Amino acid sequence: MAPRDKGRQRIEPGFGSGRDSSDDMRADPEDSPVAKRKSAVRKVSKSKRSSSRRGKNGSGFIGLLRRAVYWSFVLCIWGGIALTGTILYFAAKMPQTTTWTIPDRAPNVRIVSVEGELIANRGASGGEAIGLHDMSPYIPEAVIAIEDRRFYSHFGVDPIGFARAMVTNVISGRLVQGGSTITQQLAKNLFLTPDRTLERKVQEVLLALWLEQKYTKTQILEMYLNRVYLGSGSYGVAAASHRYFNKSAKEVTLPEAALLAGLLKAPSRLSPARDPKAARERSQLVLAAMREQGMIGVDELDVAMKQPTARAASYWSGSEQYVADRVMEELPNLIGDVSNDIVVDTTVDLGLQKLGEASIRDLISKNGEKLNVSQGALVSVDGTGAVRALVGGYDYANSQFDRASEAKRQPGSAFKPFVYLSALEKGLTPESIRNDAPIRIGKWTPGNYNGKYFGKVTLAEALARSLNSVSAQLVMEVGPATVVSTAHRLGIDSSLTSNASLALGTSEVTLLELTDSFVPFANGGYKAPVHIIRRVTTNSGKLLFEYKGPTPDRVVSPRNLSMMNAMLSQTIETGTATKARFGWPAAGKTGTSQNFRDAWFIGYTSNLTTGVWFGNDNGKPTKKITGGSLPAIAWKDFMVAAHKGVPIAPLPGDYRLDKLIEEGNDILPDSGVDPSAPSAQLDPGTQVGLGDQTGSTRPIPPGDVGQNGQAGRKTTLFDLIMGN
Repeated sequence: MAPRDKGRQRIEPGFGSGRDSSDDMRADPEDSPVAKRKSAVRKVSKSKRSSSRRGKNGSGFIGLLRRAVYWSFVLCIWGGIALTGTILYFAAKMPQTTTWTIPDRAPNVRIVSVEGELIANRGASGGEAIGLHDMSPYIPEAVIAIEDRRFYSHFGVDPIGFARAMVTNVISGRLVQGGSTITQQLAKNLFLTPDRTLERKVQEVLLALWLEQKYTKTQILEMYLNRVYLGSGSYGVAAASHRYFNKSAKEVTLPEAALLAGLLKAPSRLSPARDPKAARERSQLVLAAMREQGMIGVDELDVAMKQPTARAASYWSGSEQYVADRVMEELPNLIGDVSNDIVVDTTVDLGLQKLGEASIRDLISKNGEKLNVSQGALVSVDGTGAVRALVGGYDYANSQFDRASEAKRQPGSAFKPFVYLSALEKGLTPESIRNDAPIRIGKWTPGNYNGKYFGKVTLAEALARSLNSVSAQLVMEVGPATVVSTAHRLGIDSSLTSNASLALGTSEVTLLELTDSFVPFANGGYKAPVHIIRRVTTNSGKLLFEYKGPTPDRVVSPRNLSMMNAMLSQTIETGTATKARFGWPAAGKTGTSQNFRDAWFIGYTSNLTTGVWFGNDNGKPTKKITGGSLPAIAWKDFMVAAHKGVPIAPLPGDYRLDKLIEEGNDILPDSGVDPSAPSAQLDPGTQVGLGDQTGSTRPIPPGDVGQNGQAGRKTTLFDLIMGN
């Protein structure tokens, strides 16, 4: 067996799976235990070297940078996808672009005087729309400098400006700058709500892109400047220019333009009507931005920086605002709803308006505290009933209540002309005699001022002295209903109480209607319906309304008109209103209510009828102001200027009276009656006819009465008040 065993080799079992079936069973070198250990050492060595290399490269700065770039790229991709999806989602919620249109701007009502001068702009916008060529070039430059310096180069959205704003806000830790362009702001103002939401911001961007594609830069800038809110109820630069500077946008200076542009940041807070100092500080930032961008030079900057702080009233100021309020009240009844920009031509003479305002303000400023009077009003009407001036109070900025056309007060003795006219229509004359003595009507005893009586007097003297007892007797004779009818016929619209105390003016009326009811005495006896609007047109000139006076209606016969003018002229010549004399043939009547609460004077020439009232809103008594004092003085001051350069013309009628009262004799001031005192109810009497219907109207007073201003006064208001 040994030889056979010697020829064979020992075969060790092997488990190599990769061998063919023909391979022998010899072990591979790798199968050797020694070989395996060497191979393992080599593998570990290679692994360490590889790990070392990865450690040097993968965990260092370059590795971090690579990973940052990689993940940033991934985030950008996903962020872009999310942003695109968001934009598409919000865009899908918006109407089709084919239906997008610029909404109409809120219509403006431009109210102008009889000379065509601007009185006020009214409406939601507060001003009219104007082109860039109609405004100061400083305005658009200032706005672009502070709001959107790349306005003319971007496509509606400014990525550079947005990025700059974000960086500034992050560094500051608060919202310091906004990244919206002018186009985006316009889109927001036109179409969107001010909500700070992602949806609104996306829609704002889309709309801005659409605006830039649809309109030119000039058109976009014009729309923005005409619609942007600039504080104090002003939309657009035209409204703001009038509101803050009382001038047109074309006349705005560099510092004023900078102030307007500065308001865009916070219109209400930075308004010069609220905080002039803050408005000025903001305007200086705008000026610096304009200089930085080369829009202005160094010299212009220095001059503008030195300008004083702009100030504006907390509310619209100027008595012409009372006129604007009256116009806006009447407008709906004439043309209905206002849907487009319109122009309202009024009957108001702006020169006369300023004169009336100055007269009221001067007298109250000098005498308000001394005489306990805080308010005054003035109305002037021509022979056709056209309102030439309407001053509704001392200061519109502090009180917008119109005391000329809205406040009803007791007129006192200023109501007596209707009583005397009723008596003349019953057949009496100025020479008719009545006994001025104490009388009793039921439980009411009307008395004269200080209880003084004059016995037998003519009606002319009784009216000139404003004797209460004679007026009450005449009411008893003709009947209160007749007096009420006479007053309504001449122009009083308010309801009047038909009783005996009507003789002393206890029924309340407005200054406007009382003044208008005196116009027939000035124009030849014809009713003159009061009106303040002449014509209404669109901006393009289309006529919407034009005032056409009614057929002349005679309400006072020539006979009675002549007698009334003869008697009422004595009020100024020798009666209770001698302080109103100014060289023209004039007539009128004073009035003072109970306890000197209200003082009136209604006077007229052949050209103008003007009424004046002084008193207090709370009804507190003044310190013995009568119709012949402040009201007569204000009336004279106004009428002197209003008639400068106008040829003197007599009052209608030729009835002549002898001089009834010698100058220097006691003249009783008008005294009122206690409206709470019982009044006798008298028989209403019969309606009195109009008498002789013949005669013709007087010429319409010229529209240029009083345009020459305030020249011609020879004395000051102080001299007049002191009786010099």
